[in-house]
Order: sequence, then structure tokens, then C-alpha cells
Amino acid sequence: MNKIFRYCDGADLRTQDSYPADGKIIPAILEGHAAIYNRTADIGGFFYEIIEPGAFDTADLRDVPLFVNHDMQKIPLARSRRNNGNSTMTLSTDNEGLFFLAMLDTEGNDEARNLYSAVKRGDISGMSVAFVVDKEEWQDLDKEKPTRRIKSISKVFEISACTFPAYEETEIQARSANKNVLDNARKNFS
Repeated sequence: MNKIFRYCDGADLRTQDSYPADGKIIPAILEGHAAIYNRTADIGGFFYEIIEPGAFDTADLRDVPLFVNHDMQKIPLARSRRNNGNSTMTLSTDNEGLFFLAMLDTEGNDEARNLYSAVKRGDISGMSVAFVVDKEEWQDLDKEKPTRRIKSISKVFEISACTFPAYEETEIQARSANKNVLDNARKNFS
């Protein structure tokens, strides 16, 4: 089992400010896509790689932490434990790829505050994912740079906000929970 790290650039990474409401701190929220389907990434100049739609559908997403630049020596900034509503991060698949929503403790964690600020400023806009491939298909092995098509991923180990992602179309955004409520209301009553 080989763990693979893929740096993804151009992610839709957003921030929204947090404001206290009724004395409670509202978490800062990061959301976006840690991996995007049907995009070609140049992997170290050795080969191209494409993650196929549905590759994450059966992946184990039960315990996935969020880091910055895969720095696992630091504490996670959010974590998808059992990938349920009681976690500080949730992961799901959609038509675009692997979607995440993470609640950061910007009041109690300086690194979370720094990441939120960097995403909000646009200094960090990409995502990366560490995973194990279950099924793959290679094309053009006779060419200088063949293409690897990832059909199925068995386990996602971690996701990272990153400075230099391989997949340029991944995204991350920062926002507050207040904005989420307003956005949902606009969608539901439009």
C-alpha cells in the first residue's frame, strides 16, 4: 500500500469572517475541493495523472485530518472523525470531486488563524490529498510521459491546504458560519 500525495492548485478555497453571536464564538470555515475529477496533473515531469469521476465514492473517509502543506508534525487544524456532523471537518463526493468543509478554531489556535488569513488573502488557494489507489489504468506507456487514470481510491489519509498543488483546479475558500446561514436562506427562498 503506497500512500500518494497530490498537490492541487487553483482550488476554490474560500474564507468568511467569524463574529461572536450570543456570546458564542462562531468558527471560521474553510471549504472547497481537495481533489477535482477529470483534470490532468503533471506528476513530477514523469507522467500525467487524472482522477476519474467516482474514484472517491468507496474511499475510507472516516478519519481524515486537515494540515498545511502535509506537515503532519503539527496538530491537525480540523479532523473528520467518523465523517459525521460531530467532527470539525466533513468530506463528501460531488460531481466535481472530493468536497470538504472544515471548522477552524481561529480564537484558540494560532496556526488555524494563520491559515484562515492566508486563504482569505489568496496566499493559499490550493489543496492536496494523500490517498491510496485501489484501481488504476495506464495509457500511452510507450510515450515519454504516460497517463495514469485513477479509477478508485481505497483510503484518504489526509488533506492539506497547500502553496504549490499539482492539481491546479482544486480550491479552498474561507467564510464564517454567519455567511453560510445567509447563503442557505437565499438559496431556499429565491
